[in-house]
Amino acid sequence: MSERSTVGGGLDAHGNPITADRDTVARYDAAIDQLLRFDPAVIDTAAALTGGDDTPAPMGLALGAYLLLSSTDPHGLDQARALHASLADTAGNERERLHAAAIGTWLDGSWTGAAAVLDEVLVRWPTDLVAVIMGHQLDFFVGDAHSLRDRPLRTLGELDPDHPHAGYVRGMAAFGLEEAGHYERALDAGLAAVAANEDDVWAIHAVAHTHEMVGSVADGIRFMTVDHTSWGARNLFTVHLWWHLALYHLEAGRTDEVLAVYDAEIRHPGSVDAPFPMLDAASLLWRLHLDGVDVGDRFAVIADAWRTQLDAGGWFPFNDVHAVMAHVGAGRLADARAVVDRMTVAAAVSSSAVAVADAAITAEVGLPVGRAVLAHGEARYGHAVAELLPIRRQVHRIGGSHAQRDVVQRTLVDAALRDGQLDLARALIAERLALRDTSVYAWAQRARLLAARRDPDGAAEAAATAERHRRALAADGRGRA
Repeated sequence: MSERSTVGGGLDAHGNPITADRDTVARYDAAIDQLLRFDPAVIDTAAALTGGDDTPAPMGLALGAYLLLSSTDPHGLDQARALHASLADTAGNERERLHAAAIGTWLDGSWTGAAAVLDEVLVRWPTDLVAVIMGHQLDFFVGDAHSLRDRPLRTLGELDPDHPHAGYVRGMAAFGLEEAGHYERALDAGLAAVAANEDDVWAIHAVAHTHEMVGSVADGIRFMTVDHTSWGARNLFTVHLWWHLALYHLEAGRTDEVLAVYDAEIRHPGSVDAPFPMLDAASLLWRLHLDGVDVGDRFAVIADAWRTQLDAGGWFPFNDVHAVMAHVGAGRLADARAVVDRMTVAAAVSSSAVAVADAAITAEVGLPVGRAVLAHGEARYGHAVAELLPIRRQVHRIGGSHAQRDVVQRTLVDAALRDGQLDLARALIAERLALRDTSVYAWAQRARLLAARRDPDGAAEAAATAERHRRALAADGRGRA
């Protein structure tokens, strides 16, 4: 590497101290720009920052480690540890040393602890966008809605509003606002972010979530298929956005559309076996399975992909419960039990005191969900209810969004109905209808409930209501009511 320089005060594009020469700083800034856009090129740019020089840039090493960790793929942990070791040896300032501490804490198993260290970074350097992005991801992984909201909002107040990246931070804030329940503000912030950058896939994702949470299915489909957004191009988030569109079709009762999206965009012969698209596939198929839809051999295909994770050890319980769904759906109960056994071991092992809290998340929430899905697959529906009912308000602790975690709540509803716990099912369905009185799914479940109660007239009326809402959502074939 050329001699280190302090040109520009040794600052990155957001005014934060960085140990690197001018050319390396430019590459690092380019990588952050790519990361904000979920551009796959960030992987190669980060790799260039971590190799090929006698002394790699510390923040390049940090970025490379963060990309591996945020993938949630345990197969990348050894490489992340190697990058962290190099970072610890080369960190040239306090900012870089704090990033090394955050990465080390994450590698030790404390995801909540790593998020706390990144808060320390942002108290000192509030415009450190890699800390914002990775802290935002960690908040998502541990289901911390308040930090999802507050972390980007703090940075947004510190960043020059004319900075080209301000819109992307606003998009992160929109997602945090949605997860924290501020739906009107979330929609305003998300639409403003998309207006600033039509390729801001995280902001598009925030708007999609907001429409989902308030039950605006027609508006959500229209936003994603008609309005001027740019998310269909291949980026690191494309599959998940297609998953959101499939969720809208599922809510509208259009299972043929769901399967068409699944086959074309979510899981196909060219799909990559990475955890995020794999859990999207498993989650969507499990929802269809709960609704009694024949998905053919699709579960077997995604179960094959999840089986490659069996030898990696427990790392992220949110992934593990989706692996259980895939194996149960494919009828591979032995593999599903193997995942649950692996989660049991992970929950019992803590390499340090700081990692205890994260092991407890698996023990107290992840394991009950995994056991419940397995019990459902074994037709032990009462056991599934017994596992899920005590924790149904705690599921956020295993991570994901409200929309993603709804698959667990649907499993509880289905298990209660199948086990004949009709009073419980009535209460659960009533909660859903109170929030979304146009929900095709909820009215269909009410029809099941009333049929089980031997109320054919009520069941017919509920089924007719579900059909009326389904037809309204499918009025023009694109979700316009």
